[in-house]
Order: sequence, then structure tokens, then C-alpha cells
Amino acid sequence: MPAARRTDAVLLLVALVWGSSYLSAKTATAALPVMTVLFARYAISALACGAFAVFRRRTHRWTRSEITVGSLLGLTQAAVLVLETFGVAHTSAANAGLIISLTIVLTPLLDRTGGSGGLPARFFLPAGLCVLAVGLLTSSTGLHTPRLGDALVLAAAVVRAGHVALVGRLTARRPLDPVNLTTAQTMVGSALFLTPAAPHLPDLARSSATTWTQLLYLALFCSVFAFLAQTWAVQGTSASRASLLLGTEPIWAVAVGTIVGGEHLTAWATAGAVLMVAGTYWGQAIERTHRATPAGDRSAEAGDLVDAGRTR
Repeated sequence: MPAARRTDAVLLLVALVWGSSYLSAKTATAALPVMTVLFARYAISALACGAFAVFRRRTHRWTRSEITVGSLLGLTQAAVLVLETFGVAHTSAANAGLIISLTIVLTPLLDRTGGSGGLPARFFLPAGLCVLAVGLLTSSTGLHTPRLGDALVLAAAVVRAGHVALVGRLTARRPLDPVNLTTAQTMVGSALFLTPAAPHLPDLARSSATTWTQLLYLALFCSVFAFLAQTWAVQGTSASRASLLLGTEPIWAVAVGTIVGGEHLTAWATAGAVLMVAGTYWGQAIERTHRATPAGDRSAEAGDLVDAGRTR
């Protein structure tokens, strides 16, 4: 298989794994409390990442910056997973995967690194389309106040966008090792969730093979493998192509939720799913084009818009 196609296949696999994580989390939280599921996911991930970090300690020594940045990002990442996991426990896996994809259009609004600031006004068109999609997704059989699960996943999307923007800001122009950063984040998460999970650790130990399979899948595949595979793959392709392939995550979430999980999309939710996918891809395209445009051209474009506004 050519290198480019192999890289594309790995990125699609990462998107598939992330898309399937919502059904796995929903299944696990049906058997165990959310905090116990999160502790198990973090603890298993920390053990795997820690073992890998020890194996390569001679060539990749820890730095103070990696510990500091990793610990801070561990706090924000934990906040995302708390909201996301509690949310998916009270809504469908398909809905969760679609609503969380709002991160794609929210992140550029918060990110001020890499020349993404000052997005063009047309970016708010796909953003508005995604907001409309969320309304349709949460309407189910008719318009009503969003369910608790949908609201929590929506909050997770906002916090996740802030987390991604923070990652970009803290890691920009710093020689930080991704494995060490991930290990620090998983260790922080394990420590945070240990106390609330402690009363239910005996239940965790007695969990069925099915529950343990879901927990191992969430930790080793949806966390450790997905991150390392993404890091490897993006080095062999363009950022635009990587974001396009990883942007298929909500499609896989719907596919896994409906085919494997037996969930059903209403006509309202189906319309919302279509609008969400269209809006996120449209927003991605505008953001990529804007990022690739020289700053001088942006200033000229902004001046044209101001002049056009004056003539009205």
C-alpha cells in the first residue's frame, strides 16, 4: 500500500475509533457509575503511556515544561470527559457524536495561534448552520427544551474547543514530547477521579467481561492508540487532508450508534445530522482557506469589506 493511502487509512481508523467511543462509553456507564468509568479509562491509559514513556526514557527525558503543560491540559481534558461521559449516559451515542463535532467550528473562534484569528464573516454562516443542526438533533419528535444529555454534550463541545485552543497556545513553538504530555494528562485524570470512584472500585473489579472490554477499548484504542496514531499520521500528510479525514468522526458515530447500538434517528434528527456534517465541513473549508491566505491579503479583504459597508 502506498504511503499516502496508508496514512489516510490510519486517519480514517482514528476517526472511526473516536466515533465508536460514544457507544462504548454509553455501554460502560450503563454498568458502572460515570466517575468509575472515567477513573478506569484514565488509569489504564496512564499505565500504558507510563510503560511506553519508561521504555523510551533514555531518548525522551521529561522536562519541567512537559510536566507543567501536561498537568494543566490534564485538568481541561478531564473537564471535557466529565461533561461528555455524563452527557452520553443520558442521550444517544449518535446524538453525542454529532453534537460534539461542534468543536470543529468553535475552536477557530477561540484559537488565536497559527493565524486563525479574525475569521471572515462568512465563517459564521456554517457556524449558524451547526447551531440549527443542534436544535434539530435535540428536538427528537418535536421542538422542546434540550434534554440533559444533549445539553451536557453541548457544554462538552464548548469546553473541548477551549481545550484544543489551549493545547495550541501552550505547545506553540515548544519542543514538547507528545507521549510525555499524554502520560502527564492521564496521570492527572487518574488522580482526579480516584476519590469519587473509590467507593465503587469493588464493583469495577467484579465487572463483567463485556464491561472490561468496553473500558479497555476506551483506554487503549480511543485514548492511547488514537492519539499516537494521529500524531504519526499527520506528519505524513497535509493539515487540511488530516482535518478532512478526522472530520468524519460524527459520521462514524451515527453509523456505529444506529447499526451496532440499534439507535434510531427521527426525521428531525436526520435533518440535523445532515446539517451538522455539512456545516462542519463548510466551516473547515473556510477556516483552512483563511489560514492559508497571507496576512496582507486578509487586510486588503477587510478593507474592501469596510469600504463596501460605507457605500451602503
